Amino acid sequence: MSAVKNIIKDNYNTMLLMDYLRVAIKDAGFSHADISKTPTGTRVALHVTRPGIVIGRKGSGIRELTTRLETDFGLKNPQISVNEIEKPELVPSVMCTRMASHLERGTAFRRATMWTLKQIMEGGAMGVQITISGKLRGDRSAFEKHTVGILPRAGHHAEMIVDEDIAHVGTAMGRIGIRIRIAKKEKLIPEFEMIKEKVPKNKQSENGKVDESKKTKVEEVKVEEPKKTKVEEVVVDDIKVEVTKVEGKVEGAKSETEQIAKDGEKMKDLTTNEDEENALK
Repeated sequence: MSAVKNIIKDNYNTMLLMDYLRVAIKDAGFSHADISKTPTGTRVALHVTRPGIVIGRKGSGIRELTTRLETDFGLKNPQISVNEIEKPELVPSVMCTRMASHLERGTAFRRATMWTLKQIMEGGAMGVQITISGKLRGDRSAFEKHTVGILPRAGHHAEMIVDEDIAHVGTAMGRIGIRIRIAKKEKLIPEFEMIKEKVPKNKQSENGKVDESKKTKVEEVKVEEPKKTKVEEVVVDDIKVEVTKVEGKVEGAKSETEQIAKDGEKMKDLTTNEDEENALK
């Protein structure tokens, strides 16, 4: 088999593996997986919001997942590591899955969009854009695009700080596509950061001292320091699993299903532009 066919086969198998993981560990808040081949086997790093669900009770989840990766997808001696996501609200794949789940539960698409925008911006994003398309209201397909904050559209700066993902959801009206683009403050290029105060020379007093009232203040861009992580090693049937957890993280819902149910209750109190228009009629 030629090298080109090998690459196509590997990419196809990786695509099937990602589709399987999105369904198998959906309740754990699956984001993405990094797969790398080593001399001793295949290393698979799973990035999720709740590592405990992936491991399962007494290691049942990780044992079943290891078996499936080895038998169904042909990975040799898979070595799985689980990494906890620090801020799920800033991960497009996680937010796409949550928004798709809201639409499946029957939530109005605009209400789900406004709630997702609010959650992402409160999570510390610099900007976000959500595009939703499909049969939203009637038989004809349509699309809506909602943007909040600062979101570079093109160029090197956009490639550096903007992440995006796409999800699809089946509803009674038809299939709906969701695309979320998030700009993160943590990825600001150093040239765009303003840190110190600058005082022009012409605004200094005659005796050489600086006049406090004439200082030119420059806004400081504060970038949050990443939280410390704790690496634990779990042994399940002679299988070592590395679990990376974020220290000091406040525990919320136990699973993604519970998180979506809580968000659904809070979403009822959200007032959209459509509600305000109906109230004025």
